[in-house]
Amino acid sequence: MEFSIKLGSPEKQRSGCVVVGVFEGGKLSDAAKLLDVSARGALGKIIARGDMSGKVATTLLLHNVPNVLCERVLLVGLGEHRELSARQYIECVRAAMRALCATGAKDAVLYLTEFPLAGRDGAWCVSQVVLAAFDAAYRFDYFKSKPEKNKAPTLRIQLGIISSKKIIGQDVALKQAMAIGRGASLAKDLGNSPGNTCTPSHLAKQAMALAKLHKSLKVTVLEEGDMKKLGMGSLLSVTRGSDEPAKLITLEYKGADKQQKPVVLVGKGVTFDTGGISLKPGAEMDEMKYDMCGAASVLGALHAIAEMGLKLNVVGIIPACENMPSGSATKPGDIVTSMSGQTIEILNTDAEGRLILCDALTFAAKFKPATVIDIATLTGACVIALGHVASALYSNQDDLARELLEAGEQAHDRAWHMPLWDEYQPQLDSNFADIQNIGGRAGGSITAACFLSRFTKSYRWAHLDIAGTAWKSGKDKGATGRPVPLLTQYLINCAKAVSKPSR
Repeated sequence: MEFSIKLGSPEKQRSGCVVVGVFEGGKLSDAAKLLDVSARGALGKIIARGDMSGKVATTLLLHNVPNVLCERVLLVGLGEHRELSARQYIECVRAAMRALCATGAKDAVLYLTEFPLAGRDGAWCVSQVVLAAFDAAYRFDYFKSKPEKNKAPTLRIQLGIISSKKIIGQDVALKQAMAIGRGASLAKDLGNSPGNTCTPSHLAKQAMALAKLHKSLKVTVLEEGDMKKLGMGSLLSVTRGSDEPAKLITLEYKGADKQQKPVVLVGKGVTFDTGGISLKPGAEMDEMKYDMCGAASVLGALHAIAEMGLKLNVVGIIPACENMPSGSATKPGDIVTSMSGQTIEILNTDAEGRLILCDALTFAAKFKPATVIDIATLTGACVIALGHVASALYSNQDDLARELLEAGEQAHDRAWHMPLWDEYQPQLDSNFADIQNIGGRAGGSITAACFLSRFTKSYRWAHLDIAGTAWKSGKDKGATGRPVPLLTQYLINCAKAVSKPSR
């Protein structure tokens, strides 16, 4: 999709569609008022007849509006005037984009970025419109012999601005949002790909393709023999039952001075998770192809920042493998030695994400990081605790948690700060090893984070459990691309902080 910002009045635009807002009670937005004057009150008459209520996220498509140059006019309900919240605004722009993509329009001008929103400016509105457009236009039909003949999504979108005073900062926001949209789309594509295609080797190839696309990226792929030499007994215990070879993928983005310590993103890349010997129930096991969404989000975020040319050093680490049952698979009760030297009693082979992440987190220390953030579809307990709205956030430093929470609020890709208290650690005590890989049913997401915390004591670290936010089940089943917006916004904020002159 193509995006641009255009200064001009809506009644003067020639395009496939012009999109304007209507508040409840028939109150027209400023852009809609200008259209209505040109149309000699036609919009007001339609609203007066009750065809458009103005309720949040309602839409009405009009054709052949008199004295309007655009082929179509799309009215979007904005709810009560002066009460439009950030959440409602996002619902409105998503509804507008879905309606727009269902038309035959190949271009459109949207006047949806100049509304009063508490704590949000025009740049934020621009970002949300662009991300909504990417989401509405997204299709994943690579594996259909006859792809659905959906009407072509809008390819050229102009964000209409009436007042030139409101353009400040929006060009940068537009560029960044487009990069985030493409990064999230990459993450969705990887998450939606089936396990027989999206293998650890496929993730490695995708990383190499990104490095070929962006000269600022350097990729390294370690094989199982390399991991064995490094002492990654925990990671290798997960892949023992699979015929697919594990990969440890590292992408280095160099956007700043070599002396600057990097932010390291570690993404769980279990490309299919049967649970191993602790086999999962058969129902909905197909969704375990999404167990690599942490890895997908790392690739998506790196794709986005490389496109932006962000002035920051970032490293992505992806431990990629399958978790399969076989005669050679790890058994409950087995004890393995991690790269850190800590021994682990594996009581449940379905708690495998932490087993691959702990070695990757130990490996991350070699980059002398400023910060390490791991991202993983780690626990079903996280879904029980937070549902599908917020990602669970854990950190060994409260200031880092606040930074990530703020980035999530900015991007409207939110997380919730969870406890990481020492009182939970005894649940992981083992009679036979240094640590066991599960802590029982109580506080399952917390004890999983506590497990990881034992391997991150030498640096500033946060953990995002995205089990409830990385994909949707049911009728709309598919990867969401989260938390690419949160991660990318955090990295943008880091780059801004680094660029500020010291006092």
